[in-house]
Amino acid sequence: MKMSEYTITPEDERFMQMAIDLSVENVANGGGPFGAVIVRGGEVLATGTNRVTANNDPTAHAEVSAIREACAKIGNFKLEGATIYTSCEPCPMCLSAIYWAGISRIFYGNTKADAKAVNFDDSFIYDQIALPYAERSIPCCNILRDRALVAFRAWEAKLDKTLY
Repeated sequence: MKMSEYTITPEDERFMQMAIDLSVENVANGGGPFGAVIVRGGEVLATGTNRVTANNDPTAHAEVSAIREACAKIGNFKLEGATIYTSCEPCPMCLSAIYWAGISRIFYGNTKADAKAVNFDDSFIYDQIALPYAERSIPCCNILRDRALVAFRAWEAKLDKTLY
């Protein structure tokens, strides 16, 4: 079912409000204006807030923090069947983490345009991804590929690997 066909339930609104409340509270506690809640089967698995500047960690976004906590809680790197409620449309890093975690649905409050209006602008990242490597603002150079492939060959030959 496409999200455009999904009926928003009172439960969805309740969990989204939790994410919004976390974002507001986090601003008061020295963090960024972002909060996230991960829910599966009506149970809150984890919450997260943006602690980038508070922790000096550029990956400490609300969604990534919640994903880390939820995965640790359930003892699995996959969150299939889970929904993430986030106070703002996920940035490229968070969206990638949501896909890698296998989360089934995303609900968000503020849009990326709303975020841009208060100086949280991720559009440059989307623009950079679309560029050829030679045109990106951070140089991106492929070296020692033949040596790096050794690990991939070992992975490919490994019989007891966990696929992800």
